[in-house]
Parts: sequence; structure tokens; C-alpha cells
Amino acid sequence: MARSSGIRGSRIGAGPMGESERGNSVDRVVVTFWCAAGHATPTVFAAEAVVPESWDCQTCGEPAGPDPDNPPPAALTAPFKTHLAYVRERRSDADGEKLLAEALAKLRQRS
Repeated sequence: MARSSGIRGSRIGAGPMGESERGNSVDRVVVTFWCAAGHATPTVFAAEAVVPESWDCQTCGEPAGPDPDNPPPAALTAPFKTHLAYVRERRSDADGEKLLAEALAKLRQRS
């Protein structure tokens, strides 16, 4: 088996790695956001960037804010509903019986 003497992960013509090749990096600031569950989400922003008032928590996905003592309230989510639950909201039992009778009559006519 032939082995390469090159550095793994580099390519031909790749120069030295460093700021001189990529340019100077900008000043950064780390802002930690806190959710209602107490999770901390440290986030890096450019120093001149406008820091948002809220950020999604990396742990639970709830809204988080920069003040650990006053985090934003958890987002309200509706419970999962099945298709049948939505149908029952729109139709009464009498409507359902009528539709069922019509569908059965159509099926019996085909036979």
C-alpha cells in the first residue's frame, strides 16, 4: 500500500493557515441568552452587530433573553390534534351520520 507524505486534509497549493491568508477577524462579543427553563445559550456576535432581544434556546427551542433573572415566557403551543379531532370540531354527530349514509348508499349502488 502506497502512503502519501503530504499532510492529511491539505491540498496542493495550500499555503500557511492563519489570519494572513483569511484576512483579519472582526472584534466579537459573546452574549449569553437564558430561557425560562434556565438553559444558557452563549452566542457570538460581531462587536458592531445589533444584538437581538431574544434568541432560540439551543437545548429546548424556547425563546431566550439576555437577562437570566427575567427570561421571556415560554411560547404557547397548541396540543397536537388528529385529523378526526378537526373534523369533529367542524361537524356534528348528526352531520357525520348523514355523510356516512350518503357514502354507503353510493358504494351499494356500485355493487
